[in-house]
Amino acid sequence: MRRVTIFGATGSIGENTVDLIARRPEAYEVVALTGGRNVARLARQAMALRARLAVTCHPECHADLREALAGTGIETAAGPDALIEAADRPADWVMSGIVGAAGLAPGFRALRHGSTLALANKESLVTAGPLLMAEARAHGATILPVDSEHSAVFQGLVGEDIAAVERIVITASGGAFRDWPLERLADATLAEASTHPNWAMGQRITIDSASMFNKSLELIETREFFGVEPSRIEVVIHPESLVHALVGFRDGALMAHLGPPDMRHAIGYALNWPERADLPVARLDLAAIGQLNFHAPDPRRYPALALARQVMETRGLAGAAFNAAKECALDAFIAGRIGFTDMARVVEAALDSLAGDPGLGIPAENLDTVFAMDHLARVRAGEAVRALTART
Repeated sequence: MRRVTIFGATGSIGENTVDLIARRPEAYEVVALTGGRNVARLARQAMALRARLAVTCHPECHADLREALAGTGIETAAGPDALIEAADRPADWVMSGIVGAAGLAPGFRALRHGSTLALANKESLVTAGPLLMAEARAHGATILPVDSEHSAVFQGLVGEDIAAVERIVITASGGAFRDWPLERLADATLAEASTHPNWAMGQRITIDSASMFNKSLELIETREFFGVEPSRIEVVIHPESLVHALVGFRDGALMAHLGPPDMRHAIGYALNWPERADLPVARLDLAAIGQLNFHAPDPRRYPALALARQVMETRGLAGAAFNAAKECALDAFIAGRIGFTDMARVVEAALDSLAGDPGLGIPAENLDTVFAMDHLARVRAGEAVRALTART
């Protein structure tokens, strides 16, 4: 029986992970589940999976969680320290599904125990990729990618020599506004940006898909996880979202990974690795699909991609700055303080203001330096937001 912990159980990645584990309860012992403010959902999950511990990251929600689980024998806790304590509990397999920089510390702590870390938290590699990979090596831990694109690349490299890879192509749906006239983007509403044409995801990642900031993070992730040069990483728009990534080799071969737009595929692969298991996902009917379409992303529509390439060239703490500024810009858009196209302007302004910082391109020494740059970038992004709102 494998011991598993799920960080971010109430989010879309977490719910899909819970679904897969619930289908084979005899195979898993659930050590801990963590979530946010939706304590009712977290409590239901904890009871369904007979978890030992349920943690909400918000201390003010602890009383409600404790009440919901009263009499079940399930331990409860709350707050950032409780997340770290949950990560310290021995588990064989840990899902890192917390969105944002908040998922960084629990994932690092789990690696210290030699766990297999299923990594859905993009920010871990973007902000501290070299540190994360070094931590895994130091403790004999395994990191498995859970983003559909990176899982596809990982699967395409099974049995292959990374030195033979000529290029990696990750695909993007193009998000909610891929077919909109450019002049309409500035007026896009929060509701419109929160609706994805192919995937069922949380609000923040759906908006990031529309702006392509999500794909920008994935560009940086690809660089950090697979160690290929930025010039060898490509992005193509693929509206059907059936080809998740392609790996090109020096002999001209191009290996494509196809699958339905269902995150249980990548999660299930990581959960059962190195074996494959039956998964409750649709089987593709290629004849019914008929055709697959690809085209290059328009840099005017998706300025986030150019910003990501700038970050990959700078390296060091630039990823931490980029992610923090992106999160700040997204918060401002959701709050109605800035427009959709202003998000890229905020991130660019924050990066420009930090360009003269001598520490920006220096590799992070530890997580404290990552968090320090995260804080500084949020300050600079906040200044950029205020400057934009002052002009409107």
